[in-house]
Amino acid sequence: MQIYELTNNINKTEKYKLTDQLIRAATSISTNNAEGMGRQSTKDFIKFLVIARGSVEECKYLLFLSKDLKYISVDSYNKLTELIKNIGKMLNGLINSLNNKITTRN
Repeated sequence: MQIYELTNNINKTEKYKLTDQLIRAATSISTNNAEGMGRQSTKDFIKFLVIARGSVEECKYLLFLSKDLKYISVDSYNKLTELIKNIGKMLNGLINSLNNKITTRN
């Protein structure tokens, strides 16, 4: 939600460039999580979580680029980067927990 709010303030000529890419990356985090949950196995779920983690890194870079190009303020960058980093930490924790679950089964 915060990514959508942020992109409304970016220069309109960038609307279909950087902003769309940022929205797709941010949305990809939750959609991959949801799709992975619907899979039949824990290993499949982990694969989708790893893809979501890649989208976290993509968001971090795109936010950095947006700040560097002065499309967003340093304050917005700092707040959203912290949020994205926390999401990444949660994904890492879930991935590690699921990997441990698989390991203890075998």
